[in-house]
Amino acid sequence: MLELRPGCECCDRNLPPDAADAMICTFECTFCADCVETVLKGICPNCGGNFSPRPIRPSALLHKYPASTKRVFKAEGCAPRADAA
Repeated sequence: MLELRPGCECCDRNLPPDAADAMICTFECTFCADCVETVLKGICPNCGGNFSPRPIRPSALLHKYPASTKRVFKAEGCAPRADAA
């Protein structure tokens, strides 16, 4: 089950479970669409993979399957992987 992480790893912007602009890679690294487009150029800085829109969990299921509260933030900044081609 997806963690639905609460914020962008790059800019720390809040991304609630119903955020339409939350993007994830195959490892659930989570970024806002703005950072994916402008900073990361569509490449995950952690794994080198691409991004997809994060699905929105129906609000009726959030009580039973809550979103994660664990924030992941790269205080040193984020940039595309040097080895990503």
